Amino acid sequence: MTRRRGRPCAALLLAAVLAVPAAAWAAAPAAATGRVDAVAMLALAKSSGCLACHALQHKKVGPSYAAIAARYANKPDALETLQNAILHGESGTWGVIPMPAYGGAQQVLTRAQAHDLAQWIMGLAPGA
Repeated sequence: MTRRRGRPCAALLLAAVLAVPAAAWAAAPAAATGRVDAVAMLALAKSSGCLACHALQHKKVGPSYAAIAARYANKPDALETLQNAILHGESGTWGVIPMPAYGGAQQVLTRAQAHDLAQWIMGLAPGA
C-alpha cells in the first residue's frame, strides 16, 4: 500500500495561512473595520468583569445595556460619554452605587476596547 505524505502537511499549511488573516481581521478594532463583533464584545464584557453588574436586558447592580443605549440614543456625544464612563468610572448617574474605572491605573481595558464596548452598547438602542 502506498502512503501519501504530502497531503496532510499541505492541508495544515493551508489552514494556517488562512487562519492568520482571519484572526487579524477578527482582532481588528472597530475603527478599522467600521463595526464591532457582538460575540467578541460580549466576551470582552464578560472577561473584564462588566457582566458582574450589567446584563443585556435586565437591571442587575447597574443598568442593563439596553437601558443605557435607550438613554443615550439621541445624544450626539453618547460614544464619548460611555467611553469615558467605562474608562474613568462615574457616580450618581444611575443611582447610588458608583461604577468603577476600567482604564487608567487599573488598565483593565484600553481606550480602543472601551470605545468598542461603547459602540456595541449603543448598537443595542431601539432602531440602531
